[in-house]
This record gives sequence, C-alpha cells and structure tokens, in this order.
Amino acid sequence: MGMEKTKQEIREYCNVLNLHAVEGAFEEMLSRAENPLEYLHGLLQAEVSECEERAIRRRIRQAGFPYRKYLADLETDCLPEGLKKRLPELRSLQFIENGQNVIFTGNPGTGKTHTAIGLGITACEAGYRVLYTTVPYLVTELKESNDQKKLRTFERRFEKYDLVIADELGYISFDREGADLLFSNLSLRSMNKSTIITSNLTFNRWDEVFGDAAITSAIVDRLTYKAILIDMEGDSYRLRETLREYGDIAGT
Repeated sequence: MGMEKTKQEIREYCNVLNLHAVEGAFEEMLSRAENPLEYLHGLLQAEVSECEERAIRRRIRQAGFPYRKYLADLETDCLPEGLKKRLPELRSLQFIENGQNVIFTGNPGTGKTHTAIGLGITACEAGYRVLYTTVPYLVTELKESNDQKKLRTFERRFEKYDLVIADELGYISFDREGADLLFSNLSLRSMNKSTIITSNLTFNRWDEVFGDAAITSAIVDRLTYKAILIDMEGDSYRLRETLREYGDIAGT
C-alpha cells in the first residue's frame, strides 16, 4: 500500500472513531518521531488533550453564563478590599470541595458578577459541573415547576451541580411561594454543595426581598453558616472600566 493511500485511510479511520486530534497531528508528529512508542504516546496525548478541551467547552456552554468573564481579567488594584484579601483563597476552589457558600454583597458595579462568573469558568476548567442563573429567573423556574408538578425533578437536578451561581438577589422582591421555594432549594444544597450568591443589599435589608422577617432570618442563617462572606462596598469597578475604555477610544 502506498504512503499516500495509507495516510488517507488513517484520516478516514480517525474520522470514523472521532479521533480529531490524531487526524490533525499524525503527519506532523510522524515527521519528527524517533521511535514508534514515542509516536503512539504523542498521538494519544494529543487526543486526550483535545478531549479535555472539548469537555471544558461543553461544561462552560452548559453552565449558561450570560457572557465570558475571567478572573485573569480582574484589575486587582481596583477591587474592593474585602475581595482582594480573599481572592487567592477563592481561586483555589477549595470552597467547592468544602461545600461552602460564597456571598458577595455590595454596591452595583463593584465586580460581583464578574468575579462570580470568573470563578464559575475556573470551576468548569477544573472539571466541576456549574450552573449560572439569576435569582429572579430561578424563582420563576421553581414556581413553574411547582405548578406543573415537576418540582422534585427540578430539585434533583439542582442538587447535583457542584456549584450554582445565583446572581442578582435584591433586584426583585418575591411573594411567599417564591420565597419558600427559594429557601427550600438553597437549603437542599447547604453543607453539601456550593452556591455563590451576589446581592446589592446587605443582609439586614434582605427582608425587602423576602417580605417576611422570619423566613429572611432563616435564609440568612442557612446560607451564611460556614460561608465565605465578601464585602464588595466601594466605588463602581464597572464605571472605572467604562471610563477607561472611553478614554482609550477618545485618545485614539
């Protein structure tokens, strides 16, 4: 069998077996391989790396992030002091292994969502299963599942995520059903799985969202137990980014 025909059949076999990395690399690796064992090792290594990259892309896609924000993009010097102190600890993702919650509270625009999404993407890259949602959307999903008698199915799926990011607590208040459902489902994850919550309200104002002092106290108590609490009070990080970009554009 001629060399070109052999190469063509290798490509066809790779296509059938979905060995896309091998298909793309075997000729280049063959030209510099010193022995068959090294050659085979290199091909398999390329395929494993490609599989891992595909898995990361799939986890990020399935997490439902509204946009991509990375921890590397954060300007550390501009972050609130509370976050700067805890960021190395958060980057390690040990809080996921420990089943700890992380709660960011503070002014709008101080980097809460950026940091939460950055941690979520980092978790996806490390192999964790992540879900991003806003609190208002989550409550809507819970209420619709309850109405359709599918709540337990939703709850079982919700419990399985290694990390849930519940963004924007405080922008919309809930009725009693919504508050009860949110408390119940966040409680299911408590002490076993991690949840990141961002809120523009300090804890003493959460009753404005839940409308009931008793349930607010129960939610705060459950969510903050052994949690990492980050005070994000400070100037708007988002505004500084906008002004800097505007300055860059104006200067061009």
